[in-house]
Amino acid sequence: MTQTLAHPQVAPAVGADRPRRLLRAVAIASCVPYLALKAAWIAGSHLGIPQGSTLLEHRGSMAVANGVTVLLDGAVIVLALVLTRPWGLRAPAWLLGLPAWVATGLLAPIMAGFPLQLLVDLLGGSPAASVGGDAEPFLDAWVFGVVYTGFIVQGLTLGALFVLYARDRWGGLWEGRVWELPVGLIGPAQRAVAAAAAVCALLPLLTHLLWACGGTAGLDERHVTGRSSGFYVMEALSAVFLALAVTGGLLLAFRRGRALPVMVPLALVWVGSAATVCWAGWLSLAPLTDVADDPAPLMNLTYAGQMIVGILVACLGVHFLAERSASRKSRTA
Repeated sequence: MTQTLAHPQVAPAVGADRPRRLLRAVAIASCVPYLALKAAWIAGSHLGIPQGSTLLEHRGSMAVANGVTVLLDGAVIVLALVLTRPWGLRAPAWLLGLPAWVATGLLAPIMAGFPLQLLVDLLGGSPAASVGGDAEPFLDAWVFGVVYTGFIVQGLTLGALFVLYARDRWGGLWEGRVWELPVGLIGPAQRAVAAAAAVCALLPLLTHLLWACGGTAGLDERHVTGRSSGFYVMEALSAVFLALAVTGGLLLAFRRGRALPVMVPLALVWVGSAATVCWAGWLSLAPLTDVADDPAPLMNLTYAGQMIVGILVACLGVHFLAERSASRKSRTA
């Protein structure tokens, strides 16, 4: 599978044009504030951390967590270079695609959620001032603005660079419309996977909608007392990304929306599955930092269901691309 996608069908001059160089520079520069802040925290600084914050109670685990996030943000710089240098075309498809997919999953909810949260706050919502109830603030307000603005810039620039790179290297794989897809490209097994993903999505979809509408069933005490406009926005977005993943999988597997360009269901599969898996995985790993309490059983079940749905849909997308690559290669051989 990886070999069929590893070699470009064309020989574009990746990195030769000015727009890509500009996008690369902006992507790398947007990492600097976050990396500097994390480095300061690892070194023991309390910059942006108010007295009484729970972050100060778990210095060892927070140093490890900050080190991991530094590596994740550093990967943005590596990705920006791979996507804009000629040697990046020689990178195996999976070695490039997997980090890009993870980056999509971690950044997409922030890119959509942070502006929406600001809008809701402006319209009278309750800002996320504390971890719960009357507790001390988790972080100073300016930290969220600096960090999330940087993430949004990273997401926009990396997304643009990846689209340009993918168009040059694999653009032929999503040409045409859904009705033009060969009948044998998606078989009964893939339709069963799409249907299974839709069924597995029911529980997490309903729980996220319940929490987004103000319900508290299944939430632990920390989440109940610390709910804010940001909480409701992210719960609603979790339901949206789940729906996008399932919709993309069903459109692709059952060839629905036949007049749609193939890139539409593929984009839904990519973004929906990535956000569903990676964001749920991130929330599941949060208790390992000792900053958050262990999630309630229903929360764990919801996150697990999300990850199962996302993985099933992602596998469907990978199978589609591999099969279409193989069929195009056999026709040109």
